[in-house]
Amino acid sequence: MKKITINIILVFCLYIPTKSQNTQDNVIKRMTNDIKYLASDELEGRKIGSKSEKLAAEYIINRFKEKNLLPKGEDGYIQTFQASVNIHPHSNKKKKITGINVIGLMNNNQDQTIVIGAHFDHLGYGGNNSLHTEKEIHNGADDNASGVSILINLIDQLKDNKLYNYLFIGFSGEEEGLLGSSYYAKNPTIDLEKVRFMINFDMVGRLNQKNELAINGVGTSSKWNKLLESSNKFKFKLIKSDPGIGPSDHTSFYLQNIPVLHFFTGQHEDYHKPSDDIEKINFIGMFNIMEYVDNIIEKSIKIKTFDFQETVNDTSITPKFTVTLGIMPDYLFNEKGIRVDGVSKNKTAYKYGVKKGDIIIQMGNVQTLDMMKYMEALSLFNKKDSTSIIIQRNKETIILPIVFQ
Repeated sequence: MKKITINIILVFCLYIPTKSQNTQDNVIKRMTNDIKYLASDELEGRKIGSKSEKLAAEYIINRFKEKNLLPKGEDGYIQTFQASVNIHPHSNKKKKITGINVIGLMNNNQDQTIVIGAHFDHLGYGGNNSLHTEKEIHNGADDNASGVSILINLIDQLKDNKLYNYLFIGFSGEEEGLLGSSYYAKNPTIDLEKVRFMINFDMVGRLNQKNELAINGVGTSSKWNKLLESSNKFKFKLIKSDPGIGPSDHTSFYLQNIPVLHFFTGQHEDYHKPSDDIEKINFIGMFNIMEYVDNIIEKSIKIKTFDFQETVNDTSITPKFTVTLGIMPDYLFNEKGIRVDGVSKNKTAYKYGVKKGDIIIQMGNVQTLDMMKYMEALSLFNKKDSTSIIIQRNKETIILPIVFQ
């Protein structure tokens, strides 16, 4: 790995001085220290079941202790869980692993609790989910040391806010399929009937020049839209999506009929690669997202009844598929279709000429209007099947015959 240098991006985000500059500087210094350690080579990518996962868990526990959170796991701050994972993406052979959730409670003796979560595991030296071909440490600064750092530093923001109890959870096993959050939601250490809502931070370290912030799960309560807009003092360009089901840990709580929000600053070319390092983190953006969530929580107390809604086009089962195109979708794209944010070399899309910026509007007979439809389309095919995809490239519509690898 190359030597890491820290470059705090100052130009990427609007700054509104609601806190003193000294406070902002101190918080950013703590955020920097969090990510510098969690995304260091020493932690070897924080893969579930590894020694580095335990080191990361110990770090979070110590930060929880510093902030006087009560242990709320099954063994102090820890909740362990067992899981089986594929040894190889093309093999049905599995191995058993033990994962760790880290759980701390700020008890304000209130009737309702807000759950705040972020996964701390990543890909280790690569493996099944890596988009990098060689064995190398995947530090995961954005994915998801950034989310863990916001979670930890939000504790200080909320300590004088006695409106709710606050349960903070660092999940493991997210990269293998939401293992830790799913286990917790089925084996909770508090009464989930008294959870008002759940907030999830996953990949929140790359706020861009347009100040675009994706928020998923907005349809899980009728109260979210108005609350998100009224709390938006930083003038984020909000890219909202309704479904409660998505590729992160909020899904596990949505399936327990709890309103959820997932905060996300978008995909990038370093996703699931060794290059996801600290020098590319936008710390002021992280600070502003933390303040925004603090605002949302504070304003939410004025809402008497925080209802839960099932979201349109949700199913309890995400479509299963055995083939991929080998693209990186642009999750900040807010129009019809799947915009390509990156193409993996030597994969199907690369072989047949799909380019970054293309918008996939149809695969076979399925119009790929959104990610769920895209996954449904993929689920219809197996390796060596042939079909066509329809893409929009600038103002041109192109039909590309393909064969899945």
